[in-house]
Amino acid sequence: MTNPWIIACSAIFLWWASTGLILWRVRKADLGGPDDHLWSVLLGLPLLVGGVAGAHASVDHLTVGSVYMGFLSALAFWGWIELAFLSGIVTGPHRMECPPGAKLPERIWRAVGSILWHEFALIAGLLALTHLTLNAPNPFSALTFATLFFARVSAKLNLFLGAPRINTEFLPRPLAHIASHFRKAPMTALLPVSIAALALATGWWAAQASHAPEDASFIGYLLLAVLTALALIEHLFMVVPVPDQKLWRWMLPEAPTVPTKHDT
Repeated sequence: MTNPWIIACSAIFLWWASTGLILWRVRKADLGGPDDHLWSVLLGLPLLVGGVAGAHASVDHLTVGSVYMGFLSALAFWGWIELAFLSGIVTGPHRMECPPGAKLPERIWRAVGSILWHEFALIAGLLALTHLTLNAPNPFSALTFATLFFARVSAKLNLFLGAPRINTEFLPRPLAHIASHFRKAPMTALLPVSIAALALATGWWAAQASHAPEDASFIGYLLLAVLTALALIEHLFMVVPVPDQKLWRWMLPEAPTVPTKHDT
């Protein structure tokens, strides 16, 4: 399967479907009992095990099949960590809302504390895959995870420092406090820099694909180009008034009603 359109559409579908499935499972757990989020993470462990096993099995061979295996394995590994985060199991020591008048040092301290264990998990995953693929014929599981990692770091920094459009619709109950760390404001200098960096990275991966000597490398770099382009679009959604939440809203159960102080 070396048709570039099929490769691009496959990457887009996997990004959309995997995101939707995680959001669906987290929303279902929100509507369930107090232990449903923990069960989501435990029942999702095959994603973690399969991701690690698939990445390990794919590194020694640079073939079309092993490149797809490495890409899918990185998505599975990443998906389990994101499921654990959105379920409130792997987050951080701070689980309280940030006070509205908090100064920047306090905001940084509280924001980092709210996601610290999650960041450690992502860094550990990145280091593990990097070590696994170091000097190996097939680096694409590590490159896929690294692309997701640095795009996510960029998104988090922009949401913290300030962006015109911030979508909190899909935040689950265990992470309701996270919204208090976002800052809806005119964009800072970081957002255009992030967009430019992602555009350059997309072009770099595409250039690598166009000069790839064999089909396997062509597919791997093209998958990375599409994945980076999707991250670029997600950053543009912080500025452009496009209702991107509609991509997944239709497939999710109705959000639970959060009681207010005036409810009896």
